[in-house]
Amino acid sequence: MSMKAKNRNALDIGRDVLRIEAEALLAMIERLDESFENAVGAILSIPGKVITTGLGKSGIVARKTASTLASTGTPAFFLHPVEALHGDLGIVAKGDILLAISNSGENDEVLNLLEAAKKIGAKSLSLTGNLQSTLARNTDITLDVSIAREACPLGVVPTASTTAALALGDALAIALMEKRDFGREDFALFHPGGRLGRRLSLRVRDIMRTGEKLPVVSESDALADALREMTERDNLGVVLVVDEGGALTGVVTDGDIRRIARLEGTWEEKAAGPVEKFMSRNPKTVDADSLASEAVQIMEVRGITSLAIVDGKGRAAGIVHLHDILGRGKFTI
Repeated sequence: MSMKAKNRNALDIGRDVLRIEAEALLAMIERLDESFENAVGAILSIPGKVITTGLGKSGIVARKTASTLASTGTPAFFLHPVEALHGDLGIVAKGDILLAISNSGENDEVLNLLEAAKKIGAKSLSLTGNLQSTLARNTDITLDVSIAREACPLGVVPTASTTAALALGDALAIALMEKRDFGREDFALFHPGGRLGRRLSLRVRDIMRTGEKLPVVSESDALADALREMTERDNLGVVLVVDEGGALTGVVTDGDIRRIARLEGTWEEKAAGPVEKFMSRNPKTVDADSLASEAVQIMEVRGITSLAIVDGKGRAAGIVHLHDILGRGKFTI
């Protein structure tokens, strides 16, 4: 290593690595073509599963790709190429597709597994940085993950190449996810042990606010009372409005308050007026027995953050807020 390289600022080195890897991804976007569509179509058409494989760093990428595929609706698992050739090949079946990842495309273990899988009747797909390689020439579909250079000064440590392969694996998984119309309810079914899965699998009645936690006013109450109720009940940004029999007739939201504030007249006059005059009628509701995932979907479509729950007689029974389902912090999966 030269003295100049040794004395480089660590921050500059880090930025260079990120820049090189980002450039590799941007270049791959421009090269993406109908082969990608063919790969997605091939996976959608098979009756079996996707089997990912690779050795070394490519094997790690293959493991992650299999995990992402499986969690988003595409049956998949990782098969180590060496273990496959010593008995584990029995898990490969006709109707499967082997997704082989190798930057050079000349890894003997991966090539031997490919040959064996083809004899069984499995289709093949490769992610490689060498379109002239043995792997590329012998798979049904090849996706180009070539890079201009690795991010290490020696040009040999898998860095940009593994980033490119990992990103394209993600692209495959998400494209398949959308083509399968894989939604929140499906995600919850596949993630029963995860926080999001548990929350989305709940019924609305399990998390809705009722009783003292329910922000509610009568039609005859003053708008000022509605604003006070909205603020004091955990500041949900909404209050339910009911008639004398308790039936839900409308809601007042933060957005309504801003709209009302722009109307002619002083705030004092409007605040003293009855809620019935200002409320939004026919609010969207959800059944207490609905899945939390269904409630989230309604909120997304409507662009709202709360849903009212009514009983069989149309009376206000509860309310569920987006935060009750997903939490108030930044939500990660």
